[in-house]
Amino acid sequence: MRKARTSNTKSIAFRIFAGIISLILVVLLAGLIYQVFTLNLLPGNLTISVSVLMCLLTLLFLVLLNFASQRVWSRVISVFLCIVLGAGYGLGNLYLYQTAQTLNSITNSNEGKIKNTISVISKSADIVELKDLSGKNVGVLKTIDAQGTKESQDDIAKQDVTIQTQSYDNLNAEVKALYDGEVDAIIMNEVYRPNVEEIEEYTNFSNDTNVVYQTVYYTNDTNEALVVDDITQNPFTILISGNDTYGTIDEVSRSDVNMLVTVNPVTSTVLMVNIPRDYYVQTNVGMDKLTHTGMYGVEETKTTIENLLGIDINYTFRVNFSSAEDIVNALDGVDIYVEEGMAVERFNADWSLQGVTEGWNHLDGKRALAYARERHAYVDGDIQRAKNQQQVLEAIITKAASSTILTNYTQLLQSFSGAFDTNMSTDEITTLIRYELQALPEWKFENYVLRGYGDMAVCASSNMELSVVVPEDYSVQIASQKIQAVLDGGSADEVVDEYQTESGGVAEGYIEQENAEAYGQYYYDPNQYYDSSQTYDQSQTYDQSQTYDPSQVYDDSGVYDDSQYYDQSQGYTEGTDTTYGQ
Repeated sequence: MRKARTSNTKSIAFRIFAGIISLILVVLLAGLIYQVFTLNLLPGNLTISVSVLMCLLTLLFLVLLNFASQRVWSRVISVFLCIVLGAGYGLGNLYLYQTAQTLNSITNSNEGKIKNTISVISKSADIVELKDLSGKNVGVLKTIDAQGTKESQDDIAKQDVTIQTQSYDNLNAEVKALYDGEVDAIIMNEVYRPNVEEIEEYTNFSNDTNVVYQTVYYTNDTNEALVVDDITQNPFTILISGNDTYGTIDEVSRSDVNMLVTVNPVTSTVLMVNIPRDYYVQTNVGMDKLTHTGMYGVEETKTTIENLLGIDINYTFRVNFSSAEDIVNALDGVDIYVEEGMAVERFNADWSLQGVTEGWNHLDGKRALAYARERHAYVDGDIQRAKNQQQVLEAIITKAASSTILTNYTQLLQSFSGAFDTNMSTDEITTLIRYELQALPEWKFENYVLRGYGDMAVCASSNMELSVVVPEDYSVQIASQKIQAVLDGGSADEVVDEYQTESGGVAEGYIEQENAEAYGQYYYDPNQYYDSSQTYDQSQTYDQSQTYDPSQVYDDSGVYDDSQYYDQSQGYTEGTDTTYGQ
């Protein structure tokens, strides 16, 4: 009797336990199906098929758990199977939730604000707080970044600090005034800091100065997409703008990478066109480097490129150094093939990193970023750097489209969040993912890099003469024609650039030269050597018959004439290194 009661008690306990597991399993299943349909990542037929399959599998396990399992061993197996299935559903819910959150964060970021940081900067060790500047002279820019200057001055006034301002025409003059002691501090937008540090006299600007106070304000981001009707049937062009900063993407900065990616899903063609960062182009504020348009937001960069090439850009993607590193690391690195003669021992961007060798190289995030930024090592400078950037992007796309993405899926999603934004909608992105899963297209990658020649010109953003790259009109026309060819369903290779040449290779002795310049030393070029074939002719001896005549003395009657002087206006003019942009 007691055995029967004990058996009934155990049976009731198991049924309660089985009921709880069944309820949890049903809830997880319902949540998973809801997210699958809401996110809409899978093709329609596949979504329904997967949902029906999950329902049937769940029903089978529940029947086994609640009705078919009578013995202990069968109950243990049923419980184990249900727990495994529930864990799978839970993991699926987590992945889909993270995917939805990531897509929302990168597609809705353009609806927010752009962060602007204005700093009050001093060189004096006695000025560490804003109140220390009370009654002192502070340098400001006359017309450049007028809004930022006004925001900072208004903020300073609210802190009950009164300053005397002195205006300067350009950034160089303002910083020079700080170094010369004309002013006690300057007001400067942080976006200009890299520009200052690329001026030879102020390379240690950040170490020489300290930030006394900062004002942060936000401006609207009005970057709107030129939406195509069906992103899986109609071609479109994307601007990838790479900011030269680390951290989050909400601050404006120079656009270090400017790449157009034209995609034709019907022909499975992807054309990558790079524009040199120092291209001297017409912007809304005047003639300036293309890289400086990033300081006004990605919309300014997009409009400038559209006017340059006479094209329409449908979407923009904005990334920075941090996101590039994180994405490559989340993919467990990318593989890059280096052609013969293009090996680099060390990267100028980070001398601590190993370079690349001829053949295949597996690069982690830091090395991939350094490879994409390298230009000093190459004869072709910016042009070769653009080709490296195209290589890295192609490697990322290839790796992301492979099955290996599943092993680091969560890490990849985390790498996207916060350091990446686009004006492409969530629906358009999920539509592209569905197309990739359903059609499995074999993408054909094509590429082109615009050319130009180096010069010096005044840039509107700083009102200073800087090193620029003047566009080559023929190259601009070819780029526009190649993009149009892909949009029309053809190949960019059908448009031939008659003046395109092979890569110039690696610059000889670039490592030794960079190191020597870093220490202010003269670099000895081993190619400029002593010609040993020119020997000393011993037949040409000293004629001892020509002795010293003491009567021939120095005549000091001829005094130095001050009118005879060295004309400094006819001085040595240093050559312009057009590969090093400011």
